Amino acid sequence: MSLLTQIDQDIKQAMLSKQADRLRGLRAIKSALLLAKTEKGAADELTQDAEIKVLQKLIKQRKESADIYKTQGREDLYDIEIAEMYVIEPYLPQQMTKFEIEGFIQEVIERLGVTSVKDMGRVIGLANKELAGRADGKTVSEVVKQLLG
Repeated sequence: MSLLTQIDQDIKQAMLSKQADRLRGLRAIKSALLLAKTEKGAADELTQDAEIKVLQKLIKQRKESADIYKTQGREDLYDIEIAEMYVIEPYLPQQMTKFEIEGFIQEVIERLGVTSVKDMGRVIGLANKELAGRADGKTVSEVVKQLLG
């Protein structure tokens, strides 16, 4: 079953259950998926990788907005962003812990034979490619800097 079909079913359930926060988050997912599907150059059906990228983008947007609202003292808007984030997260693959990411990146560093900070870009690029959907790019970058720096 495609993610869009799953989202449609979950929207119906949220409507029947009168879960406003869940419904808002699900509608945001559906809107983003439909936009990605109709973009110029997009295929008829989104691949799983494309769906994951859309969901990660939504999560990142929610986190950034929540941080801004928190600093501005807008708890009402902060709560909305966090609630939507919690609705979106279950549709992503299981996220790796920082410890797991460190182990994986250490393996990548050994595999590439990297010894200096100059090759940090190669490590980050390969790690982001292999960990797509399972780790946040910002966390990967921080871990690589820590291990090479």
